[in-house]
Amino acid sequence: MPPEDNQVPLLSDEESDRDVAYESGEKVHIVGIDEPDDEGLLGTPPFSWKKLWLFTGPGFLMSIAFLDPGNLEGDLQAGAIAGYSLLWLLMWATVIGLLVQLLSARLGVATGRHLAELCREEYPTWARMVLWVMAELALIGADIQEVIGSAIAIKILSNGALPLWAGVIITACDCFIFLFLENYGVRKLEAFFAVLIATMAVSFAWMFGETKPSGTELLLGVLIPKLSSKTIKQAVGVVGCIIMPHNVFLHSALVQSREIDHTKKGRVQEALNYYSIESAAALLISFIINLFVTTVFAKAFYGTEVASTIGLVNAGQYLQDKYGGGLFPILYIWAIGLLAAGQSSTITGTYAGQFIMGGFLNLKLKKWLRALITRSFAIVPTMIVALVFDTSEAALDVLNEWLNVLQSIQIPFALIPLLCLVSKEQIMGTFKIGSVLKTIAWLVAVLVILINGYLLFDFFSNEVTGVMFTSIVFAFTGAYIAFIFYLVSRGFTSFAWRRLSPAK
Repeated sequence: MPPEDNQVPLLSDEESDRDVAYESGEKVHIVGIDEPDDEGLLGTPPFSWKKLWLFTGPGFLMSIAFLDPGNLEGDLQAGAIAGYSLLWLLMWATVIGLLVQLLSARLGVATGRHLAELCREEYPTWARMVLWVMAELALIGADIQEVIGSAIAIKILSNGALPLWAGVIITACDCFIFLFLENYGVRKLEAFFAVLIATMAVSFAWMFGETKPSGTELLLGVLIPKLSSKTIKQAVGVVGCIIMPHNVFLHSALVQSREIDHTKKGRVQEALNYYSIESAAALLISFIINLFVTTVFAKAFYGTEVASTIGLVNAGQYLQDKYGGGLFPILYIWAIGLLAAGQSSTITGTYAGQFIMGGFLNLKLKKWLRALITRSFAIVPTMIVALVFDTSEAALDVLNEWLNVLQSIQIPFALIPLLCLVSKEQIMGTFKIGSVLKTIAWLVAVLVILINGYLLFDFFSNEVTGVMFTSIVFAFTGAYIAFIFYLVSRGFTSFAWRRLSPAK
């Protein structure tokens, strides 16, 4: 038996009694994982390009949340209103997002469980249920934006023949694509998402080539921080869109799709190394795609009268009016990229919903049934939105602001449990984060929460009127802040951690 410090604590060996992210037969086999070598026990095996390829996948699925329609809208508004001046913030926001996602992956790899499962184990029933409801609300809010984004793209590509509600129905059917591909294995599903990411990259790179943004201004925008009172709202939006609560839950589950020998510290460290490389590569690509979108709209509309009126619904038409047809109309290029973003993010939303529901409630349902339930949670309110707001672009933009606020509210309920869990030796063993990384992570969390707090304050100070509505908002705010303090205090003081038996 290896020495104790080389072992990674597992929360339970009774997998048959609980819902798991992936059954053993579904996991991708890693070359050499079952070879009895001393190197795997005592140290990390040498780097292998073949192994990196086998570990590549989860990070790219995770990166889709950085490219969803909500992010694209934040990009285009930042470019149109702030020009190139917020590109540095987009870069650093992506770095912050990478840090959070690497901690999520670390949690999943080291423990063999994902964040929703750990929350179920570690929090009392009432707190666990609150966290579950908040995670579901965050997922529903994100899904509405993603499905509406797909529906807008479908409406554009059909020349208006298909209204928003029809696009919603078409997009709702994507869960069947997801289920179909999942039956053929994890790698087939990951390949499908790779095609969608490539479609976004080609579409927005084409737009970049058509509009020819200034390379000098782009470079200066990335390297030199600038922020003014006129662009503070767009700056907050850029940061607020980066951390998606459901994506934190998702990544901790996706990394379990690979076969890892948890009795060997070297094998676990090897997995963490490869996941770090592929996640960084995936978010670098997502940053470049977001950069394309921001700079295209900066070149086209910065300083114009229409800059403040541009949103997902009319962005393509504005581009078309300014740049015309060309070899292929830029309106349709935009719509193809938007459709790829919407379709990919709605499918990963369905995926995340499965893990969230299964983890918090320990429901051992068939995947098609759980996908149907998860999809229904979002499609019903989305259909209502499509029917009500189909003829009003202004109303749709207001709704999108409310949905962004909903996302912002949920961030602490994914971020705080994650940081508390990855800091605990009883949970992570030798893979708990060190004091330096822990300090950085908490500073980042506080920064993100404060930035989103500003967004909430600014939004509600403008929208909340009337004594009754104001009283309700204040009551909700008090309960919200109290629960955040509870999560933080429980993580730092008397968290009821279970001492776990070392893996054998």
